[in-house]
Amino acid sequence: MAETAPQQYRVKSLARRHKVFRADAYFFVLEALDGAMRAQEISHHISGQELLEWIRDLGNERYGVMAGDVFNAWGVRSTLDFGRIVFHLVQEGLLRKREQDSLSDFIDQFDFEDAFDLKFFESEG
Repeated sequence: MAETAPQQYRVKSLARRHKVFRADAYFFVLEALDGAMRAQEISHHISGQELLEWIRDLGNERYGVMAGDVFNAWGVRSTLDFGRIVFHLVQEGLLRKREQDSLSDFIDQFDFEDAFDLKFFESEG
């Protein structure tokens, strides 16, 4: 995903202000969202659950069994943390939300250990 310079600055500034997640985590969420919208050729809203599926798939594709470790290094320990990132991006004006969207949409959608475990890949193959 090609971020514009102002967007990069805003995301890095957001990460510094919140001091919870590394900027890489915010960029990863934006990239997963972009991928979801492009793949589905849509411009409408992506649900929290749909976004988390894309995050999981992109994490598996890019980092394999190390995805959980990468996310942990970014400060992301659960799917709820990805929800917090989304809502930080909403507060920053980089994403929009619908009235019915809630942080609870991101609670316990998948377990990092299960989602990025080698056994998962073996069962998929």
